[in-house]
This record gives sequence, structure tokens and C-alpha cells, in this order.
Amino acid sequence: MTVTRIEGANIIVIGGSSGMGLALAQRLLTEGARVTIAGRSAEKLGAARRELGDPADLRAAVLDLTREEEVAAFFRDCGPVDHIVSTAADIEGAYQLLPDLRLSAAQRVIESKFYGPLLLAKYGAPCLPPSGSITYTSGVAAYRPAARGSVVAAVNAALEGLVRALAVELAPLRVNAVSPGWVDTPIWTFVAGDAKQATLEAMARRLPAGRVGRPEDIADAIRFLIGNGFTTGTILHVEGGHRLV
Repeated sequence: MTVTRIEGANIIVIGGSSGMGLALAQRLLTEGARVTIAGRSAEKLGAARRELGDPADLRAAVLDLTREEEVAAFFRDCGPVDHIVSTAADIEGAYQLLPDLRLSAAQRVIESKFYGPLLLAKYGAPCLPPSGSITYTSGVAAYRPAARGSVVAAVNAALEGLVRALAVELAPLRVNAVSPGWVDTPIWTFVAGDAKQATLEAMARRLPAGRVGRPEDIADAIRFLIGNGFTTGTILHVEGGHRLV
């Protein structure tokens, strides 16, 4: 097994201001990486910097990964990069039954979870060394779709197809994705609203693991994909056994 060195590496985490991305940034900083967290909200990025202790090895950048000109400019100016991770997703308004689904909400999911990752590969790959990697975040909805989740299920499946294709096209760069199950993050506010806690508790009772995920669970999985030099084109499932029930 080839283990990639993390200490001193330059790692970009798109979506690093909250949830899984924030947990990953914390993990990487603890291991001595130089981390850039990027997202659309300067306010959230500032709060994340404070939560992470505002270390010298942390940089924050405002970036909308769905805007090609912004992504291109970001990578022109970002300097050397060793690894790129995206945990970003805009699913607000997308969890609806078809009669209530607005096309604009579906388009935001596609832009943030498919076109955005495509742009990250287009402009980010030339900045990476041959030992570098790109890691995306799909989700268990691609395997266990539910009513109201048709758009998210479809986009996660499309992203996983993109991962496999990019692993071939961009080789020897490694391209992978983590597929989380139900994880207790702020994104559940858009999915379940006030019923968030009850919904997560009901799922915890169903799962073989006996609980829903934590952001740190997903950070651990992404850390593995960054560090294992013989893993590419892979979807790493971290879902507490959800696909079994």
C-alpha cells in the first residue's frame, strides 16, 4: 500500500465551512496539512475559521463552484495544490414530491453536485501533481431512494459515474467519492425541517450500526481516500449498513 503524506500537503476543501467539510478540515489541520476551506458565504467561512482556532495553516476563500469563471480564477490564483475535496451540496427545496418540485431547485442540485465537481476537475486537475487526488461526496440516496428524493438520488448516481470516468481520464491522478448515509449535519434542516431530530432517531433504530453518522465518520473516510495511493475510481460507502436494510 502506498500512503500519501499529509503533513505539509496543500489541501482544498470545498464546502469546508460546515458539516463534513468542517470536520475534515479539522482532521487535516491536526495532521499538519495546509488547508483552504472554500464556500459561497464569507460569513460562514469566518465562523468556521474561528471554530477551527484560526491557525496559520488555514486559509478561507469565497467560491461558488457552480460558476465556471470563479472556479477558473480560483485555481489560477491558488498556488500549488496536492489534493482537492468537495463536500458541497445545495439541496434546498429539492426534497419534494414531483407535483411540488420546482425545476430551479433540481437545477441547483445538479449544478452543485455534478457540474461543480466537473468544473473542479477541469480546472483543478492541472494544478495537481501526479500523486494528487480529487475526492467527491455522493450519498446513499443513489442506492436507497425514497419518495421526495428523486433528484438527489439521480444526481448522486450521476456523480459516481463521473468519478469512474475521471479516474480513467485523469490517471495517474486518483479520483474517488465517499457515499455517506444519514449523517447529522445542518443539511438536514432542508430535508426534514423541524422533524430533523425525530427523523434521524428513527433511522438510527433501523441501521445495523445502531446510530446515524457523525461528520467525523465521513472525515475519516475521506482521509483514507486522500492517503491511499492505490485507491481510485472507487465509491467508499460509509452509511452504517443502510444499503442492507
